[in-house]
Amino acid sequence: MNPTSTQLLLLRRATAARTLNHSPTALHSRKILFIRTATAKSTPLPSRRSFSPLATVSLATVISLGAYTLGGLFPPPPISLLYPGPASPTPADATSPESLAYTAALEAELQALPALHTLRTRADAAEWYETRPHSALPDAVRVNKLTSGSLRGPGKLALFPFARVRKDESAAVIFLHLGRGLCGHDGIVHGGLLATLLDEALGRNAISNLPEKVGVTATLSLKYKAPTRADQFVVIRTELVSVNGRKAVVSGRVEDVDGTVLVEAEALFVQPRYAKLLNTALVRKTMGEPPTEPVLLAEGTALPK
Repeated sequence: MNPTSTQLLLLRRATAARTLNHSPTALHSRKILFIRTATAKSTPLPSRRSFSPLATVSLATVISLGAYTLGGLFPPPPISLLYPGPASPTPADATSPESLAYTAALEAELQALPALHTLRTRADAAEWYETRPHSALPDAVRVNKLTSGSLRGPGKLALFPFARVRKDESAAVIFLHLGRGLCGHDGIVHGGLLATLLDEALGRNAISNLPEKVGVTATLSLKYKAPTRADQFVVIRTELVSVNGRKAVVSGRVEDVDGTVLVEAEALFVQPRYAKLLNTALVRKTMGEPPTEPVLLAEGTALPK
C-alpha cells in the first residue's frame, strides 16, 4: 500500500524533530540547563540573621528613650499645644517688689520688640502718636473695669496696652502681653478674652471717628485662624473701613510678633442717641488720648487763660 501525501508529511516532520534533538547545539543547551539547575539546588541560600529577644528589647528601649528625649527638648507644635510645659510662678500681690520687677522686665521687653522698632523707624513715623489706653483712669474707676481692673496683674494683663495710632485716627497698632492666667485650655488664650480685646481695640478706632466720640458695639464678627499661645506679646491692628453718620465699621486682626494672623475681626459701632448725656471725658481717658503738643509762644505774649 502506497503512503498518502499526509502520511509522508508527518513522517518528514518526525524525522526533522529527531535530527534537531540529537544535534550538538541541542545537547549543549540541555547540558547547560542541567548544570544551572544542579548548581541552584546545591548552593544554600544565605540565612537571615535573627536577633535575640534581649537584643531586640534593648534596641527598642534605646530608640524609645531617644525619641522621648528629642520630643521633650523639641516638641512638635501639636504636642506643645495639647501638653504645654509648666508655667513659671507669678507674684500674687500686684504691688509686691517681685511683681513690680516682673512688670518692669516685661515693659523693657515690650520696648525692645523688633516689631515696635520697625513702626518707630518707618518713613511715616511722624504721622503716628503713642498712647497707653486705661493708664490715665483714676484707680477708683479702673478697679471696676474688666481689662484694666479685674484682669490686670502679673500672669494676666500685666501691662497697659501700648498703642501707636495714626494722627487722623484711621488706623492703630496695639501691643499687649497675654499671661498664662488668661487661658481656656492650658497654654492657649481663651477665645472669649481675645474677643474682648478686639472689641476694645476696634471700638477705640471707631469711637474716635464718631461725632460725639461715644459708641457701643452693634455687631462683632470673628474668625479664629490659629491658637493663641499664652505668655507672649501679641499685636492688634485695626483700620477704619467706613463712617456713615452715627455708624462706623472697623476691621482688625490679632497677630503674634512674627506676623502670624491668629484672629480676624470686623465690627459695627453705633453712637447712641443719648451720647451727649454721657461722660465723654472718661471715655477719652479709657481710649488713651493723643499727647498734647507744647505751644511755643513769642516773647511777651500772654499765656492763654
